[in-house]
This record gives sequence, structure tokens and C-alpha cells, in this order.
Amino acid sequence: MSRTEGKTRAERRENVRKLRKADAALHANQRREQAAGIDYETPEYERLNLAANQAADKVSRWRGGNR
Repeated sequence: MSRTEGKTRAERRENVRKLRKADAALHANQRREQAAGIDYETPEYERLNLAANQAADKVSRWRGGNR
């Protein structure tokens, strides 16, 4: 049900909320890593990036996603 997820308005809004939360966590981690001088992809970055990409797959491009 990956590409068809979120058929109701409430589901679509929840998917957008999850995307924004995942993006915020990814960017907060990026700021922390840059401040610490880390310039490579850490396991935490990879985990957060995967979560953000999976969340983006459920959201339309109009709302910042990949669909």
C-alpha cells in the first residue's frame, strides 16, 4: 500500500506531518554534525535520511514529497 497510502484527508495530513517531523530531525542532526566537524555520513544520518525518504514517498510533490 506504499503509493496509494493516504487516501483520506486525515491520512494525507498525517503523512505530511510525519514528513515534516522527519525532515526537521534530519536537519537538526545535520546542524549538530556540522558543528562537531563531522563531514561524512554517519549511521544516525543514514537512519534519519532513510526515514525522511520513506515519509516523502507517501506525500505528493505539492507538499514536499516524492509522489
